[in-house]
Amino acid sequence: MTSKGAGTAFSRKNYRLSTEPEKSKVTGIVNSRLLNDYLHCVFTSADGNQPAAAYRKHLTFQNLQEHLDRLLAEKSGSEDSRDQVAEGRLGPSTVVLDHTSGFEGLLLVDDDLLGVIGHSNFGSIRATTCVYKGKWIYEVLISSQGLMQIGWCTLNCKFNQEEGVGDTPDSYAYDGNRVRKWNVTTTNYGKSWAAGDIVSCLIDLDEGTIAFCLNGMSLGTAFDNITRGAGMAYFPAISLSFKESVAFNFGSRPLRYPVEGYCPLQDPPAADLVKAHKLLGYLKNVIHIGIDVTEGKLVEKDTSMWQLQGEPTVLITLAHIFNYFSPLLCKVYLVEDVLMTFLLSILERGGAVEAHPLIQQLLDLMWLLMEEYEVHECLKQLLMSLLRAYRFSPIVPDLGLQIHYLRLTIAVLKHEKSRKYLLSNVLFDVLRSVVFFYIKSPLRVEEAGLQELIPTTWWPNRFTKEGKESKDVKEESAEERLRRRAYERGCQRLKKRIEVVEGLQVQILKLLLNNKDRGGGEASRYIFLNKFRKFLQENASNRGNLTVLCPPEYMVCFLHRLIAALRFFWDGHKAKSPATVSSEEAYVPPQLFYNGKVDYFDLQRLGGLLSHLKKTLKDDLATKANVLIDPAELQAVTMDDLDEDEESATSAAQSQRPSAALAIGGALARPGWLSSPTLGRANRFLSTAAVSLMNPRRPLGALEKIKVRTLSVEQRTEEDIEGSHGNEGLLLGKPPEEPDQPITENSLLEVLDGIIMMYNLSVHQQLGKLPWGIWLHAYMSRTKCPHLWLESAVFQMVGVSDDVNEYAMALKDTEEKISRCPKRRRDIHEELLKSQKVFSEKLNHLSRRLAWINVTIYSKEKMQDIYWLLRVCIRTIEHGDRTGSLFAFMPEFYLSVAMNSYSALKNYFSPVNSMEELPGYEETLMRLAAILAKHFADSRIVGTDIRDSLMQALASYVCYPHSLRAVERIPEEQRISMMKNLLAPYEQRPWAQTNWILVRLWRGCGFGYRYTRLPHLLKTKPEDASLPSLQKPCPSTLLQRHMADLLSSDRDLAPSFLNSVLNQLNWAFSEFIGMIQEIQQAAERLERNFVDSRQLKVCATCFDLSVSLLRVLEMTVTLAPEIFLDWNRPSSELLLRRLAQLLNQVLNRVTAERNLFDRVVNLRLPGLESVDHYPILVAVTGILVRLLVDTDAQGVERATAVLLADPCFQLRSIQYLLGHAEPSALAATAPAPEKRHFSLHTYTDYISTEELVKVDKMLNHLSEESKQAAATTLPTSEEDLCPICYAHPISAIFRPCSHKSCKACINQHLMNNKDCFFCKATITGVDDFTKPASS
Repeated sequence: MTSKGAGTAFSRKNYRLSTEPEKSKVTGIVNSRLLNDYLHCVFTSADGNQPAAAYRKHLTFQNLQEHLDRLLAEKSGSEDSRDQVAEGRLGPSTVVLDHTSGFEGLLLVDDDLLGVIGHSNFGSIRATTCVYKGKWIYEVLISSQGLMQIGWCTLNCKFNQEEGVGDTPDSYAYDGNRVRKWNVTTTNYGKSWAAGDIVSCLIDLDEGTIAFCLNGMSLGTAFDNITRGAGMAYFPAISLSFKESVAFNFGSRPLRYPVEGYCPLQDPPAADLVKAHKLLGYLKNVIHIGIDVTEGKLVEKDTSMWQLQGEPTVLITLAHIFNYFSPLLCKVYLVEDVLMTFLLSILERGGAVEAHPLIQQLLDLMWLLMEEYEVHECLKQLLMSLLRAYRFSPIVPDLGLQIHYLRLTIAVLKHEKSRKYLLSNVLFDVLRSVVFFYIKSPLRVEEAGLQELIPTTWWPNRFTKEGKESKDVKEESAEERLRRRAYERGCQRLKKRIEVVEGLQVQILKLLLNNKDRGGGEASRYIFLNKFRKFLQENASNRGNLTVLCPPEYMVCFLHRLIAALRFFWDGHKAKSPATVSSEEAYVPPQLFYNGKVDYFDLQRLGGLLSHLKKTLKDDLATKANVLIDPAELQAVTMDDLDEDEESATSAAQSQRPSAALAIGGALARPGWLSSPTLGRANRFLSTAAVSLMNPRRPLGALEKIKVRTLSVEQRTEEDIEGSHGNEGLLLGKPPEEPDQPITENSLLEVLDGIIMMYNLSVHQQLGKLPWGIWLHAYMSRTKCPHLWLESAVFQMVGVSDDVNEYAMALKDTEEKISRCPKRRRDIHEELLKSQKVFSEKLNHLSRRLAWINVTIYSKEKMQDIYWLLRVCIRTIEHGDRTGSLFAFMPEFYLSVAMNSYSALKNYFSPVNSMEELPGYEETLMRLAAILAKHFADSRIVGTDIRDSLMQALASYVCYPHSLRAVERIPEEQRISMMKNLLAPYEQRPWAQTNWILVRLWRGCGFGYRYTRLPHLLKTKPEDASLPSLQKPCPSTLLQRHMADLLSSDRDLAPSFLNSVLNQLNWAFSEFIGMIQEIQQAAERLERNFVDSRQLKVCATCFDLSVSLLRVLEMTVTLAPEIFLDWNRPSSELLLRRLAQLLNQVLNRVTAERNLFDRVVNLRLPGLESVDHYPILVAVTGILVRLLVDTDAQGVERATAVLLADPCFQLRSIQYLLGHAEPSALAATAPAPEKRHFSLHTYTDYISTEELVKVDKMLNHLSEESKQAAATTLPTSEEDLCPICYAHPISAIFRPCSHKSCKACINQHLMNNKDCFFCKATITGVDDFTKPASS
């Protein structure tokens, strides 16, 4: 097509004019008279009046251009007034942020110099233009609702990291975060702002006032009598804290909320605006007016169904219009003010988008009659304007504004050529299209119309004044039931309106995932796949760069819409191909993880780095999957080599693009949020596959070994994804364990994989920040959820700092006071009524706001999406596990999403929507339990983080009855294997979580071990009652039986396990004693000292570990006492002696009067709340009772002998358990009768009478046996004592060195070391030693 300009003419060779009717039928050009009438009707004058036909100039296509030039040169009166330059302004005509000066603090300014992000404590910046008289306005688009001060300042204002706009003289600011105005001092002003709001900043230098508006609503005059006069000019300015972001509109785009009498700082393009409106009018005339060639007259046409239909007369007329219109449609102001407004007006008639084909026809015209670069720029600006309008539109009751902009977006994307261009160059490159899938939460319920939608509010009211759940739950009254039901009906009305918006958002994704539009190149779906992968890569590789990441609240909405669109196409394919898998049974096949067709960037695999796996498992890949790794990818490369290859690959990929596309890509290379702009997006590609990007693909043979190399996103084609002619595409290298049943279209598998990755990147964390539903339905569910709905994270997100519970309790308390208030005290009664009104309004507001969040984030449908993801991950892991060693290629995030999605379902959605109601819930729980039980000790998984996560997930799993029962339902072989892994020696692995799991399996069976919280902590409020450690005991007798069988039958397992437990107990308790010594010393110093909180935390952790290790020992002694008492076992006596030694050590340290432990416990330091006598003493008591009371006579005899033989044994420690203080201690403490001694008898709520009887029996037994032992013990000379412990006689001699010690010392030593104590010779054997009688 020829380039257009002022001198464009249309050759008669192409468009011959004729007045002969018979020739018109050949050329398609109407006769001269009819053409003249038509052109005069289309191109009317500025005033709209047409002169009489006799006085009109005869128009043809030859003189039409001259006529158009004259019409466009006409000026109206309003245009003349616009051309007058406004006075009172200094600076460049294009107003931007001044990034060259005025910076105070680090800020990131977008490429268009209109957006800014705080990157320091409190950075400030001003604009390039100032004003000194007149009335002026500019707008600020709020992208985050944090700490910002927006307003005006003079050139003399100096800012720093502590003082910004409004903190200095001659600077004035509004702060919607704290709802205040600032000018050196501060006072209350305005309303709270939220992300998505628009603040208008107005200054009247004639009257000396400054005012602000929020979403077009005036907040009133903020400042008057501002400083004016010579040398005083005011700049737009802002100060904002770290991570906060805004975008300015000084007039480069139409103001969203113009104020009469106030001018934008940047003049609108008045002349172009008038010209564009005229040309749009001519275009409308062409659409309205038709030519009836047969009758030779003009007719009116139905504009909604207008089509070009190849009429040359109309086409040439439109070509003349677009000759002038096209350059104007490249300007953002005109696109937003003229084109977008016109297109929106077409859709205002209602009906489905398909009922308005005119928009498709107009886009066809644009591609036909405009230069390609003009169409590209116009579409880019149109989508940017739509995105901005959608995001910054206020929430109205019917969500009409959001629906309006989404409908136009759908209409534009329905046009195939436009859709493909926008996908390739705009939606993910210039702007973040995920904004279209976000539904923002209204901060002000009255403006959003929630009062009309939800006229009746409700909240649970069943907590005591201390914030605890009331024990006596009363039946719901009839009035409360009516209120709750009315509230639920309001929520349903709100849900239906939001579902309309969500449906439109899903329609957009269905268009982007269309794989049937192959006309003119690649189908939309494959373009989307490549862009979506890059989007995930950016968010995965820039997790620390907050200015580049997609906000997680957007990701949540995007995830749900993408799941809906994916399942639509998945089930559609299932309907066409019944042999494939339905979306309910969807999974990702394991070959995607190793065949190089899908790029996982630098994300960790289960088996470690991809480059390492390719080297170590290349033989398995060849034999199991028929895949050969290209030798080039097995070469060791340095990071420098990688960078060089990466850069060359990138340049090569760019050189392969068409030149036109490259030019467009260069012009559009400014990515960033439309309203939260950035400096650009990181494009580093750190995958080890980068070294092979330049290598071409080669055809694949059907039966040969397949040599694979990782492909970059740019290199992939539809064939690489879907496959063809024997090429399996993404499914290349299927392992023999995979079934032959086809799954679905390969491209949908990659979308599914991306959804799972997206959940892992940020969706789960965002769900955890919004636990709304727990308080919302607490009353209905009748579940115990105290204080979960008080978490500060909830109210940080909604901008409310006060706890709902406090308001509810304050309201209840106020109503009780009103009922008790004497009638004569009207003053008090009136004040109480005022308080009641305030509390009720606050609760009404929160109730409506949380209803919105519950519908948009925590609805039943959203819960089902997360549940579907959980099931997909479980099936994917199961299929991957069957591949044996190739399981190591699976990315770690699949296991993470499986664990996290279950956690979200359990903790974030419930009890709003019960997880138990989900289909197949019990089976899913069991399958997840099997995964955790098998893989927490899987040797194929090498990452410490993921192994720890699996261990923690299993530990949490066994804390809740329903999930513990799921563990018990997995196959017996897997249960036994799990228990065997749990009983592996604690050395060389993170053992604390393993020990915790064993403790939870025992809790509820041990001595005095039926508590949920420790007795001395009952009066304190738990930080989070949902913590696994605060769940009611739910022991597993089945898993205990497996443990007993393993310890009894495996003679090597029991000694190694118990030896490691005893070692860790010795370490943990010794560390604890050392730390409390330091704490005590710090507390006794005269000078004021503060103990490091980290030290206190570590100290408490060591204590908790000591208690849990003692409980595991109690569990072992109870389940398999023969390990200690059957001395036919080679290590039993040694283990019993070590156990007795440690028990005596613990008892002596904890029970001594006025000892270190007592003093530290009495300090009651924050952080040491769990440190108390009860937990550790009852654990020791449980072990002693089991050994000395609950076993056979021979066992009791052996245990007693070993315990009394230990030199550290003190009967006083046993007497201490029952409150029997020694006489000396009683005498010393006689003056303080109020001091209470510890006694198990005081814990009757936790220790049964039967257990106390056993303790009494044990004490009596030890008292009697210790007396007898003292009477029969013969003195032993010092030279006959063991030179190691000096506690027992020498009883063993070593071979070959003949050194001696007692059996206990040498046996304990040989468990860890084979060298002699004394000479370091290797010990080959140990013989019994008896001192000769003669000596």
